[in-house]
Amino acid sequence: MRDITESGFPIKADYLNDEKAGVYPFTRGIYEQMYLQKPWTMRQYAGFGNAKESNERYLQLVAAGTGGLSVAFDLPTQMGYDSDAPQSLGEVGRVGVAIDSLEDMRELFDNIPLEKVSTSMTINAPAAILLLMYQIIAEERGISSEQLQGTIQNDLLKEYIARGTYIYPPKQSLRLTTDIFEYCTKELPKWNSISVSGYHMAEAGANPVQEIAFTFANAIAYLDCAKERGLSIEDVATRMSFFFVSRTTVLEEVAKFRAARQLWAQIMKERFGVTSERAMHLRFHTQTAGVQLTAQQPELNLVRVALQALAAVLGGTQSLHTNSFDEALGLPTEKAARLALRTQQVIANESDVAATVDALAGSAVIESMTTEIATSAKELIARIDQMGGAVAGIEAGFQKSEIEKSAYRISQEIESGNRVVVGVNAFVEEASTYLPLEINPEIAKEQSTKLLKLRKSRNQDEVSKALADLSAAAKGELNLLYPMKVALIANATLGEISDALRGEWGSYRATEIW
Repeated sequence: MRDITESGFPIKADYLNDEKAGVYPFTRGIYEQMYLQKPWTMRQYAGFGNAKESNERYLQLVAAGTGGLSVAFDLPTQMGYDSDAPQSLGEVGRVGVAIDSLEDMRELFDNIPLEKVSTSMTINAPAAILLLMYQIIAEERGISSEQLQGTIQNDLLKEYIARGTYIYPPKQSLRLTTDIFEYCTKELPKWNSISVSGYHMAEAGANPVQEIAFTFANAIAYLDCAKERGLSIEDVATRMSFFFVSRTTVLEEVAKFRAARQLWAQIMKERFGVTSERAMHLRFHTQTAGVQLTAQQPELNLVRVALQALAAVLGGTQSLHTNSFDEALGLPTEKAARLALRTQQVIANESDVAATVDALAGSAVIESMTTEIATSAKELIARIDQMGGAVAGIEAGFQKSEIEKSAYRISQEIESGNRVVVGVNAFVEEASTYLPLEINPEIAKEQSTKLLKLRKSRNQDEVSKALADLSAAAKGELNLLYPMKVALIANATLGEISDALRGEWGSYRATEIW
């Protein structure tokens, strides 16, 4: 990291004498030194095909210098179905890795030092199952749960708003989320038990104010559940991280991140009465905006991603994933994934943006935008409060409707030419030939064969008893992660465990609001 300018002048740690980073309300950063002592975590999101193929990509990323892994799961896994389920047809391994059993999890993290690497898993409805799989394979290697570090997304409410990979009704989903809070408090002291995501709402069309407001409204609902369970708000808050998007509109994105830090600190202090500054910290991961990538002239996405990554760093993110330039065409190729990581490494090592704290602080436009976004987001949260909170808003279709209006406006602006997208509605060229990464069509068959072998070799009486115990627990108030873990050790599959809960709770079907 640079500490001197090209002209030979020293770069100061900070250039302002008033509000400092590391001081409430943390507008300028949650740490006084920010990146001066430690850069952000370069965490690349990856997963495709089967566990073996994804493991090979993880090893490549680790060798290339990534500081943390982030797992993408395929759609059947996200929806709680095994690869041989009828609902999985045509989707196995397509948008992420297929994980059906403990054996798949063992292959996924083969030769990955779980006691050293920080792992993030983007999984929601079956989050408890995947977290337990990770813990079990670590224990098999003699790694204590106290050593494991990472994050499970576990953000069910945004699924009802924007993404749709929910399984159970909201009430039962919130129970599972809270069970994970409680379990991590007791069993996984270094694990972040939730990553509240504005990213997916932004990808669906939410503007920056909506992204912050809807994310924080969901986070408030989770903390309310934790409070009702009797859990310490301060403990849960210190394990709560956030996940935001970074768009090409650099100035507004920097202001958004600053406003979000300020607003969250105020919510924790004023609404929940938290006194620990650590519990007031907004710790967030950022991903560059996949929705802004284009299939037309895909090489331009390298420029877009660099701008988006720059905004995230100037905004003070703790962790960053940079999208690959070819993602609008298919899953990232190995070269594209490496270039995405190199983008972060260039910013960290060749630029001077991380050499001082909150480099754009004091800028008239940044300070004004920060105030505007924070004020507007606070007003929107108050509006949701008046409805009865995030869940009531979801049931009324409010957040979804507001996001759809924003998405429609953006679409209209692009179609009319009022919003220029280079290569799409301006500076257009003929399409070039591009060969995306191909998924082996035999993966579904291979997964089905593995499942058949597993079911024949395991003790079915043990599995049946464990699943029956889980079903019984679902009717009561027992923390469900404990019977789930017993079922996994007996070699029950992800789909079987999810089906046991479906049998008790049913599957949620959204009601369209017209």
